Amino acid sequence: MPIAETGTTASRVPTQSTYQNRVAEYWNAEENPVNLELGRLDGLYHHHYGVGDVDWSVLEDPDAARRRERITEELHRLEHTQAELLAARLGSLTPDDRVFDAGCGRGGGSVVAHLRYGCHADGVTISGKQADFANEQARARGIDDKVRYHCRNMLDTGFASGAYAASWNNESTMYVELELLFAEHARLLRRGGRYVVITGCYNDTYGQASREVSLINAHYICDIHPRSAYFRALARNRLVPVHVQDLTDATIPYWELRKQADHLVTGIEDTFLTAYKNGSFQYLLIAADRV
Repeated sequence: MPIAETGTTASRVPTQSTYQNRVAEYWNAEENPVNLELGRLDGLYHHHYGVGDVDWSVLEDPDAARRRERITEELHRLEHTQAELLAARLGSLTPDDRVFDAGCGRGGGSVVAHLRYGCHADGVTISGKQADFANEQARARGIDDKVRYHCRNMLDTGFASGAYAASWNNESTMYVELELLFAEHARLLRRGGRYVVITGCYNDTYGQASREVSLINAHYICDIHPRSAYFRALARNRLVPVHVQDLTDATIPYWELRKQADHLVTGIEDTFLTAYKNGSFQYLLIAADRV
C-alpha cells in the first residue's frame, strides 16, 4: 500500500490563503502552558479539550505545588480520555492499516491510535514547528517507522487516494471549509473506511453564532461552523454518519476544572462555559463511513 514520505521537508505546503498563513504563524509561535505542561507528563501532547468526570479532590490538596501537579495531571487525564474515545470509534483496524490524523498538532492523537491498534499513522499539520516536534516525539518513542508527521495542508495532502482505513479531526475543523475538508477525507479513505470528528459547533436552533462563539473565534483565529453544516457536508462527500454523540455535558467539568488552574488558564474558560450552558454551543462526536 502506498505510504507518505518520512519527515517534514519532503513536501512543500501548497499555496495557501492569507488566512491559512496566519493560522500557520499562530501555531508556529504557540507555546501555551496548557498544551506543553500537560504533554510533558507522558510525552502525549494533545491539542484539544477533555471529557469525563473530574476528581475534584485535586483542588483540596493543602500543598500548593502538589495541588498544581494534581490539577495538571487531572486535566491531562481528561484530554487523554477524549483521545481514547475518538480512537475507539475508528473501526476494526489492524497493524497493516493506515490512519490519517488531520490537524494533528503536536501529535498525541496519532500515537494513541498506534498504541491501540498497532497501525501506521500519518499526521498532518500546517505548522512546520509542530510537525518537527511531533516527529521528534515519535523517534523518542521508537515508533517513527509507523507514526509520521508532515507539514502539509489537510485540504490538499498529496497522499494516495484510498490509502487509509480511518481518518479523523479532533478540534481542528473550525480552521477550514468543511466541503473541502470532507472531500479530501473521502478521497483518502478506502470504501468502508471510517471518519471521526470531535468538534465544537454552534447550535443552529439558537440562531446565528452567539456572542460567546464569536469571542472563541477571535481568540483562536478560527471560524466555528453551525451544527447542520457538518451533516450537509458529510452527505455531499459520501460520508454517512453511523454514530452521533453529544459530548457537551461531558466536557463542562473539564472547563470548570481548567478555570481553577491558575497556572494554565488562557482567559477563554468562562466564555466556553457560558456558551455550553446557554445552549448556543455544542460539543459533538460524529463517526461516519465512506460509501
